[in-house]
Amino acid sequence: MTHQLFLGEPATVAQAVVGASLLLDGDEGRHAATVVRIRPGERCFVADGAGRRVLLEATEVDRSWVRGRVLDVSDEPEPAPRLVLVQALAKGDRDEQAVEAATELGVDEVVPWQAERSVVVWRGDRAAKSLAKWAAVVARATKQSRRARMPATTSVVGLDALAARVHDAALALVLHEDATEPLASVELPGSGDVLVVVGPEGGITPRELEALGAAGARPVRLGSTILRASSAGPAALAVLSARARWR
Repeated sequence: MTHQLFLGEPATVAQAVVGASLLLDGDEGRHAATVVRIRPGERCFVADGAGRRVLLEATEVDRSWVRGRVLDVSDEPEPAPRLVLVQALAKGDRDEQAVEAATELGVDEVVPWQAERSVVVWRGDRAAKSLAKWAAVVARATKQSRRARMPATTSVVGLDALAARVHDAALALVLHEDATEPLASVELPGSGDVLVVVGPEGGITPRELEALGAAGARPVRLGSTILRASSAGPAALAVLSARARWR
């Protein structure tokens, strides 16, 4: 079974060297000690969320921290191209389900989109709380999938800001049921951002589709069935990862 992974203090993990001691404290240390119940002699991974992964063998355990000896240090290269999920806000927890699955599938950034047909609206305090909730979902999924790199979670965007991201991307793909180009046939760039844009339950409006197309986005289809807002993005990321990463 793969060792449990915890997210350590980035500065501490960055300085880790084989044979040295490393302290996992804070919320993660408390979780490791009291929930997972790591014991001396057991091993776990500690990552900084930016690509560095440390294999740690516990030597001392308190109720709020774990100290161990560093057995191995590895650094994952930055992915190329970067996969970015632009997920329209959806009712219930469907957008959070999408973000969770996307993180497990290797997405590099998640962008919440306030689409015109989104039932949910992020404003003021709700926007900050909802974004923090997305970030927490990403962190949990990062640990569950044993990722050394944690996806970035950016602030909510409207149509104008999204169009600007599309313009600057190496490739931008809009999932749309009326598209004729299959996602599986799209040629991927070797670098830069690849955006996958997913609309809300009611779909992307003609105005949005026109604006994103004018900025350089390409409408694509996944297949003959219509997927929910919670599953469309992860399905698309799985297709792209199979072509570019899972080899």
